[in-house]
Amino acid sequence: MAQGLTVDQLRTVFEQTLSPQREISKQAEDQLTFSKKSSGHALAVLNLVAAATSPTDLAIRQAAAVHFKNLVKKGWDHDADERDEEIIISDHDRQMIKDHLVGLMSSVPPLIQAQCSESISLIAEVDFPKNWQNLLPMLVQKFTSQDPSVVNGVLLTAHSIFERFCFVQRSDKLYADILYCLNIVQAPLLDLFKTTSQAVDAFKSDAAQLKLRFEALRLMCNIFFSLNYQDLPEYFEDHIKEWMAEFAKYLEYQNPLLTDADEETEPSPIDQVQAAVVEDLNLYAEKDEEPFLPFLPEFTRLVWNLLMRVTTLPKHDNLATKCIKFLASIVQKQMHKDLFKEEATLRQIVGNIVIPNLMIRELDHELFEDDPAEFIAIDMEGSESQSRRKCSQELLRAMCRQFDSETTAICYEHIAQMLGEFQNNPNEKWTAKDAAINLMFGIASKAETTASGVSNVKDLSRLMDFFTSNVFPELQDKNHAARPMVKSTAIKFTCIFRNQFTKEQLNALVPHLISHLSSPVIVVHTYASFTLEKIMTAKDGNSFKFGRNELRPHLDGIFTALFAIVENETNNENEYAMKCLMRSLYVSGEDILPATQTVIERLTIALGRVAKNPRNPRYNHYLFESIAVLVKSVCQSEPSATTSFESFLFPPFQTILQMDVSEFTPYVFQIFSQLLEFRERGTGLGEAYSSLLGGCVTPLAWERKGNIPALSRLLSAYIQQAADDVVSGGYFLKIMGVWQKLISSKANEQCSFELLKSVVLFVPQNALSSALPEILKVILTRLQKSKTPRFVRLVTNFFALLVGKYGANLFFEQLNRMQQGMGLMVIMQVWLPSLSSNPPIRIDAKVQVVALTKLCCDTSAMLGDENGRALWGKSVAAIVFLLTSKEAMIGQEVADDAAEEVEITSDAAFSALRFARKPVEDPFPEITNPSQSFVQALHSLSSNQPGVLQSILQQSLSNDPKLSAGLETMLRNANVTII
Repeated sequence: MAQGLTVDQLRTVFEQTLSPQREISKQAEDQLTFSKKSSGHALAVLNLVAAATSPTDLAIRQAAAVHFKNLVKKGWDHDADERDEEIIISDHDRQMIKDHLVGLMSSVPPLIQAQCSESISLIAEVDFPKNWQNLLPMLVQKFTSQDPSVVNGVLLTAHSIFERFCFVQRSDKLYADILYCLNIVQAPLLDLFKTTSQAVDAFKSDAAQLKLRFEALRLMCNIFFSLNYQDLPEYFEDHIKEWMAEFAKYLEYQNPLLTDADEETEPSPIDQVQAAVVEDLNLYAEKDEEPFLPFLPEFTRLVWNLLMRVTTLPKHDNLATKCIKFLASIVQKQMHKDLFKEEATLRQIVGNIVIPNLMIRELDHELFEDDPAEFIAIDMEGSESQSRRKCSQELLRAMCRQFDSETTAICYEHIAQMLGEFQNNPNEKWTAKDAAINLMFGIASKAETTASGVSNVKDLSRLMDFFTSNVFPELQDKNHAARPMVKSTAIKFTCIFRNQFTKEQLNALVPHLISHLSSPVIVVHTYASFTLEKIMTAKDGNSFKFGRNELRPHLDGIFTALFAIVENETNNENEYAMKCLMRSLYVSGEDILPATQTVIERLTIALGRVAKNPRNPRYNHYLFESIAVLVKSVCQSEPSATTSFESFLFPPFQTILQMDVSEFTPYVFQIFSQLLEFRERGTGLGEAYSSLLGGCVTPLAWERKGNIPALSRLLSAYIQQAADDVVSGGYFLKIMGVWQKLISSKANEQCSFELLKSVVLFVPQNALSSALPEILKVILTRLQKSKTPRFVRLVTNFFALLVGKYGANLFFEQLNRMQQGMGLMVIMQVWLPSLSSNPPIRIDAKVQVVALTKLCCDTSAMLGDENGRALWGKSVAAIVFLLTSKEAMIGQEVADDAAEEVEITSDAAFSALRFARKPVEDPFPEITNPSQSFVQALHSLSSNQPGVLQSILQQSLSNDPKLSAGLETMLRNANVTII
């Protein structure tokens, strides 16, 4: 065990980590990495955080607090997939930390307090409430502190703990946890809200004190939301008048001390509290909570008045969207219809709320020109759900659910008026046309998602007339300088309603969209890229509207334009253009063959440029996806082309490995694997791959988490392509060393079994036989220590593969050498129970059937005694169940979903390349009909042992008539019997 550092030593080390000299800071970081292996390290770091020796220590203590938080994050949860197993925190230290962390958080400066609060939250995720029952009482005790900073600290911590109630699936355990928390915190929370509200009145002339109190109010509103998210608790229902009185107070609250008239972007403390209050009200409104109904008219008035007061400045964006959402949740429900039924009210909503929040603001214009990435994120991507425009359009849809004809008529009046303004003065009033198009979004669409576009529209004919008259002319206009914001909206309109266009209409639109790829305006050519990519995924039933045949005439134009964007000297990392390029390469398929060399050259140039300074993970991912799809499209039809790809890709890929570009190495290993798997069998590894193999089995290569899945796949590819060379070159033992390291980690167990699968299928039997005893020993030892459902499934899949490949005798011989009867014990206690609790599907199910058939029919090991015969009967029942179960889907191929959306995983260290994925392969393709093979084997066994099997089968299948009938049907279809 590593020797830990004392508090004084840690102070010196953390001070060195802050050194501007990289050598000194790196050495200090290495010391911390080594020291974390000692059991007292975490507690010693926390003691340093608490040790306030001088003001100059603040930066050191903050660095220690961050380090402590990371220790907790990576080492507290024993069962976490991403756990750093080198971090040791003893049970004694854990208890000491939990006993003192809340008190420490209450006594340290704000920056350190935030780190302590996050550490408490991380520990609470694992231990609370069962193993940290004094946490909440300790936090609540601090509610009465006279120091508002302490109160805010514990409220922030409580909020982070309760927040999970909003994101966890409903269960008895969840409700038990919520009830436990409510019993401790619900009354003190209301008391604290009231006393804080009194303090707000008392300190009405003290801005500093008011800011602290408003932060507490905001946090308490957030806690209110979490505690009420699942259901309205009884205590809150009993005290709803008190809560609603406080909420009403702050919706009308004004104080110039907390409002900066010159501030444009940051919301004031009052704005933040009001937004939190409206979010709480919306929660009750959406749930139709009966106790809330008497308060609804008054709060509708208050929110309406608040919405009339907010400005169009960005500082009020969050408050405005929360208020609009509240109105939308009310107006769409029949029970509240009387509140909005007057035409004058509907006109006020459209004229005073919807349209002003749809209009382009000066800020929007500035973002469009100066920060196009931010504009796109707000206007086109996921964050759009919180934008004023999106919320206003949702409000319109809500109005249409109750007042369809009235709302539509009012909106068409405004649309006509705004289009008239544009016609009269197109140079000055283009914002009116933009708002008119956005207004049409709101009333025409009934159901929409960013990923799939609109799935249902109200009046298709009128929508298409509007498109033809007002949107299509913008697409036809080749003057890129004219109304670029309107052009981007027109392109967005095309994208959103892509499902409503016919195949012929899309064919006519695509050339115009391609022309906008040449626009010098970043938003315009980005929206064109985005829309073209989405059009290539649009379907009419099961077929694509714009597929390979439709794309073929436009290949030259679209690739020329997209590469021009990608190769722009100043703005060359456009993820949407690269994604469109990726999609175009996929859709074009073999049509890209004549241009393969040109495309791969330009892609590798782009790769060389970003490898120097990777900045945009999404762009980088789509760049590697583009390379992968090109490899796939070409090499599937021409495996010999792998040699050409290797000559193009090995130099830049080896440069990336030499430069140690950590963001790119997992991608490089995935494409190396892809190329190696496409290589023609029998051609060997070649010099480049042979030289690479040695580095793949060194411990250094496996230190980075992101490399592990990709390197595991690459080693599997080496074994598949050249197992003899791997063994003769002395690499097999090293690979098995890697395997042992992988299987020891819960996070990497999946990779370990993928590697083991290649070992079983491709390594020569003599080499496998020498390694098999140790493999089985490691697996069974791990089974004893950690018998999780996933691990058991992986183990049973491995057993099935081994038996399917080498037969039942090898399985029984190897296990029984370890302990007599171990083979039957494993089948009874591990294998068969897993098949019923976690049934396999498709190829895995077929492999299980093949293996169990051999276990039951190729050996008499299971028929030697009464217990064995009972186990044999259960095994046959498992086979019949898999063969007759629709859910097992034996014989059904996995659909190629690469044509759908390409998602980037949230794991920053590793993202799997969709187009480089290894195809699912059947390890036993020679068995085309596993059902027939099973009953024929059963028949042969019964012929050798007549009269033995009938009674066992009758007993094992008697409890399930479906299984009995299923076996009879299979026997009849194969024209065989059990003798």
